[in-house]
Amino acid sequence: MPHVAVVTDTTANLPREMTAELDVTVVPLYVIFGPDRTERESDITDYRAFFEELRRAESLPSTSQPSIGDFMGAYAPLLAEGLEIVSIHISSGLSGTCHSAVQAAEQLARDGKGGERIRVIDSSTVAGALGLVVLGASAAARAGATGEAVEARAHATRAELKMWFAVDTLEFFKRGGRIGAASAWIGSALRIKPILTVERELTPVERVRTGSRAFERLVGYARQRHEAGADAWAVQHIFAEEEARRLVERCTEVFGCEPVFVSESGPVVGTHTGPGLLGVGSIPARMLE
Repeated sequence: MPHVAVVTDTTANLPREMTAELDVTVVPLYVIFGPDRTERESDITDYRAFFEELRRAESLPSTSQPSIGDFMGAYAPLLAEGLEIVSIHISSGLSGTCHSAVQAAEQLARDGKGGERIRVIDSSTVAGALGLVVLGASAAARAGATGEAVEARAHATRAELKMWFAVDTLEFFKRGGRIGAASAWIGSALRIKPILTVERELTPVERVRTGSRAFERLVGYARQRHEAGADAWAVQHIFAEEEARRLVERCTEVFGCEPVFVSESGPVVGTHTGPGLLGVGSIPARMLE
């Protein structure tokens, strides 16, 4: 039996059937549409309707981290079972989620409810990349590792991780205030297809001029990962199912195996990127053993 429970948040964008099978607890972030409408990300299931609303919106919704109470509610039953917890979350450069998790752990410790058995990890990334880190930690937990060893696996997986994504424009990042180091590209944002990664904050990698060129560059990055021996891979998209299907086909040829998962990023990430995101990344398969 595992001695460690793994917790993450909805920005990991792991398929729900996968988190259910692995018994990973997922704490939702929030999308705030206005003073009278706030929704948990996990409750927004019609992504097509959400992104159509996003396209039409004069002002973007905002997003918010889970509350301290949300985390306490997730942690308390696990601690009551005598488990240690490794809680892995979206980069602190993008969200206050880790801060809420730490505060919840501290409060549970003060209340004598085992909060000292919680280890909070800032993944310094988001979306499918965060999902891969969570899967690495989950593999160690299911193998019976201690909390310290599961934490170490999460950090080792993050160190081996590379993920890139292409977006149609930087305008959504600019409007949402999450532009980071890519701000220098804003002037040409409508004339390029940016390729980005997340290293604590949004980090520019490359500028290309067409969507087809961006697609081929993602395939090229997949080849680099295969040559480096990092063959546990995933594809991420936002409202780009056909492009994701094509990328899966090409990358299956590159890696010689099926993806660990393919998923669509949810409304929290989508609010800041807009629709059209396409991404690929990988870790060494040994991280999932």
